[in-house]
Amino acid sequence: MAWVNTRRATDGSMRYLGMFRDPSGAQRSAGAFRQRAEALRAGHAAEAKVHDGSWVDRKAGQIRFADYVEQSWWPSLQHLELTTKAAYRSILDAHYLPHFGQFPMAAIRPTDVQGWVNTVARTGLSARSTRKHHTMLTSIFKAALRDRIVPYNPCLETTLPKVVTPPREIITPAQFEQLLAAIPSQHRVLLLVGIETGMRWGELAGLRPRHLDLERRLIVVQETMVEISKKNSPTSERFQVKPYPKNDKRRVITIGEELSKLLSSRICEFGMGPDDLLFPSTSRDLQQPTSRNTFRTKVWRPAVEAAGIPVGVRMHDLRHAHASWLLAGGADLKTVMDRLGHSQITTTQRYLHALPGADELALEAFLRIRNQRPSSPPHPEPRGIGGPSL
Repeated sequence: MAWVNTRRATDGSMRYLGMFRDPSGAQRSAGAFRQRAEALRAGHAAEAKVHDGSWVDRKAGQIRFADYVEQSWWPSLQHLELTTKAAYRSILDAHYLPHFGQFPMAAIRPTDVQGWVNTVARTGLSARSTRKHHTMLTSIFKAALRDRIVPYNPCLETTLPKVVTPPREIITPAQFEQLLAAIPSQHRVLLLVGIETGMRWGELAGLRPRHLDLERRLIVVQETMVEISKKNSPTSERFQVKPYPKNDKRRVITIGEELSKLLSSRICEFGMGPDDLLFPSTSRDLQQPTSRNTFRTKVWRPAVEAAGIPVGVRMHDLRHAHASWLLAGGADLKTVMDRLGHSQITTTQRYLHALPGADELALEAFLRIRNQRPSSPPHPEPRGIGGPSL
């Protein structure tokens, strides 16, 4: 319940303070007035805002963006994946702290946010990255709104650049053979596992002999090797083992007999134990993970160039090719979804008709069924005018 306190001003006159309690129960003043009734009305108005959740602590809103982020928002992210936190830290340091860091939180307006978007668009940040970064900024102000630091979220009305998604280019079987011939021999089994299983890079980098059941030709995907910068690592180590894959669900993938034999030979050749890495950085240290960036620059890109296939092809595109080849070959969506570890079938559907010639294969399959003719067409039974006889 709002109330009124009194105090005497320096000129001797009385001033009336409209009082209320904030969400934490602390006493707050809604202002000083010459009339008791005015003060009480102000106290009731402020109290109503507390009750409907619209009250904002104007003093707290003067905290600088950088201080709020470091003291309140960043510590609240402890539950996030290491890679997500590392990405957020990079965006903060490169974009938001330099641009908004010294602004009071309550002083940041929609025009300021729009100004940042326009600036990074002019300087070459992609539309997709701009939208991703803006989503993060929106979450910061959403938290500030919940903490009653700001009266509204200045990110909600931002005009963002349009993302134009180019057609997905899928590696063809012929291109993969060219790539396989160009890759150094010690990395060929890695590529073969990638194309035959569709595993993500972190899953491949974290694969160990104990994850294989070669008698039954199975690979169990249950760990991921995460690579982050040392400054963003909680242990100051560059590589971290995450005991579950993306989407938090282990999966089992069947492989062919030929690949199973190649994996068995690799384990024997290097004398690997159950906890060694199948694809270490060097055969001299079977516990040293392979760096994704090092592999991309020193192995993958030179092989792509030597193979004469499109320069933009990535190691991750083997996963896309795996899905597209399966679907083009007649595998059902649910099976492909399970092999890839997708949480939603709509993600898997993106690979339908992605392989060149997939539409022709689909048409051929349709025509095979459509053009079937029975050897002796059935003759309909004669019916009377009044219908079948009883």
